[in-house]
Amino acid sequence: MKSIVLLSSGLDSTVAFKEAYNISDEILCVTFDYGQKAREKEILYSRMICERYNAGHIVIELPWFRTFRGALTEGSVLPEIKENELDDMESAQKSARMVWVPARNVVFLSIGAALAENHEYDTIVTGFDAEEAATFPDNTPEFVERFNEMLKFGTLTKTRVLAPLISMNKYDIVRRGYEIDAPFEWSWSCYEGTERPCGICESCLRRKRAFEIASTIDPLLERLGP
Repeated sequence: MKSIVLLSSGLDSTVAFKEAYNISDEILCVTFDYGQKAREKEILYSRMICERYNAGHIVIELPWFRTFRGALTEGSVLPEIKENELDDMESAQKSARMVWVPARNVVFLSIGAALAENHEYDTIVTGFDAEEAATFPDNTPEFVERFNEMLKFGTLTKTRVLAPLISMNKYDIVRRGYEIDAPFEWSWSCYEGTERPCGICESCLRRKRAFEIASTIDPLLERLGP
């Protein structure tokens, strides 16, 4: 198997990368710069992961995305959500609408498909998961299934999308990551690009809860120190 891995260095994509690494003969990781606040951290941490495992890595800039709406990009305000609201569907959906970048996963997977066809790779690996699928329709099994149907007509090589974590919640992903020795210490989940994770954005809160349920200390915070 030859895999294109969409790697943002987030919790999910880091574990998905390790899943792909363990079963692939060749890997090329792709990190996108679309003006997101955490782009420098995501690019650096993705590069560190790839260097550790001697995996290919490229950064693709999408400057036209910088002007699109969505709180992940510069100049926008992140939604506020409390830890006890993470499972409240109304609060989670409101937060999801604020950070939604139009058709982002459609764009990312389409670029992955073009790279896969051009370089004769057969699989595009992504870190979609069940917890985010609850509020993001482009993380669901239905989305992956229909995208794969499209690829049968959109590519001559009929490459496919593989989402190995799609049935898992965040704490399942943490447990799986430990099982396969995923490099959590080089994973960055925060929406911000500050020296340390902000600890208050929704992504940070979900990550914190996942490690707490798994009864373990976050290796990233251990590496960064007090």
